[in-house]
Amino acid sequence: MTLDSTRRFSNRVDDYVKYRPNYPHAALEFLREQRGLTRGARVADLGSGTGILTAQLLDAGARVWAVEPNTQMRAAAERLLGGRSGFTSVAGSAEATTLDAQSVDWVTAGQAFHWFEPESTRREALRILVGGGQVALLWNEHSEEPLPFLADYDALLRRHAPEYDQVRSLRADGATMRTFFGREPERVVFAHQQIFDFEGFKGRAMSSSYVPVPGAPGYEPLLAGLREVFERHQRDGTVVFAYQTLVFFGTLA
Repeated sequence: MTLDSTRRFSNRVDDYVKYRPNYPHAALEFLREQRGLTRGARVADLGSGTGILTAQLLDAGARVWAVEPNTQMRAAAERLLGGRSGFTSVAGSAEATTLDAQSVDWVTAGQAFHWFEPESTRREALRILVGGGQVALLWNEHSEEPLPFLADYDALLRRHAPEYDQVRSLRADGATMRTFFGREPERVVFAHQQIFDFEGFKGRAMSSSYVPVPGAPGYEPLLAGLREVFERHQRDGTVVFAYQTLVFFGTLA
């Protein structure tokens, strides 16, 4: 099965903007206080999508080159962030950023590294980073705690979203990251969450590239299942998406 990361989110941009989580403040503070993400740092945010991590890096005072190959997602980031100082939108990919050699202090990727080809991304990162430049790869993953709501949601996706397990298996893959870093990367974990009413819960599901879209096989059963799962677990009209935010960091060997 081919997973074309440059097009698969094109029809999900609105849901992605509205319902995807950002990253915990503590994760950005860690990069600032422990890894030296200084104000004015030059950052290439690879696979920047609609600009979720880019916006937080800008908030931290960084100058960010948001590198995104998907036209619709890049346009959304430009609408949201185009007026902000330090933001530059780049039509490029992780493997071919178009940035100048030794032009950035940091390379980051939020919820995106699993779509990259690791060896060519490594070569490109080494080309654009200054000596000693830093790398940080972030993912929001489901909490590892045995939460009945998330267990039921996972089971629903496995029934009606054929690509679900394949896409999840790509994320935070140790062998791939060792190839990219040239060593075992360091890791820290932070707690994070989102709280949704049903429309938010549905939108969060539909923002995922593996979920069937309206008119596709599995969409109607999935929608019915989302309502059932929501009603089973809602408290006062909301459910809690609990995440563990993984941050892999270091320099490239």
